[in-house]
Amino acid sequence: PVPGIGYTDYPLSPAAMELAARLSHSKQNVPHYYLTVDVALDKLLELRSALNGTLNLGEDDAGISVNDLLVKAAAAAMKACPSANAAWMDTSVRVYDSVDVNVVVGSGDALYSPVISDCGKRGVKAISDDLADAVAAAEGGDVPAEQFGAVGTVTVMNLGMYGVKSCAPIVREPQAVALAVGAIENRIVPNDDPDSEEIYKESVMLTATLSCDHRVVDGAVGAQWLSAFKGHVENPATLLL
Repeated sequence: PVPGIGYTDYPLSPAAMELAARLSHSKQNVPHYYLTVDVALDKLLELRSALNGTLNLGEDDAGISVNDLLVKAAAAAMKACPSANAAWMDTSVRVYDSVDVNVVVGSGDALYSPVISDCGKRGVKAISDDLADAVAAAEGGDVPAEQFGAVGTVTVMNLGMYGVKSCAPIVREPQAVALAVGAIENRIVPNDDPDSEEIYKESVMLTATLSCDHRVVDGAVGAQWLSAFKGHVENPATLLL
């Protein structure tokens, strides 16, 4: 730190400056628009409990997390809506075969978004293991320089641990979409059970916001993607297919 009269300057690392430059460029050049939906997690939490029940977890092993399943759901939504798994190339739109997910972890100088490769074809446990390794590397400051700025085909950001309800993330070029999910909370919602006499019920919910590059993903495609994501989260058995 460099102290001054009434202030202190904190120098940035080269990686932090590069990330700031990339995000500034993306925000200035990408025509963003945003779509938001509320998603029920009741069945996803049941699936998580069932999956972790089959694993031999140690006392300090959290097993498969909700975030792991949400990353898998984002990859599954890409398979349902492949035109969003794309990039703007100025004279063409490039559509990728593999769904490679940047998952934002850490904060400040330790902010890191590792690429979890080929999530569409991999199981939830494999994704969970890769994410756990990435978080451990970020916390220990052991992130390889060549991996720090790696870019996949979609970014997933979870701000729920900070109590944030929703967030509209910056689309990171050359990606076309970025997903942010907010805090998990109990909400009172209309009861859709036709056999119940109760008008309302309590459900575990979160709010998901999809930021899109309008050059690549128009409103209808963005809505289709978010609908597919919601469908996979609310019917999570589809994530195992």
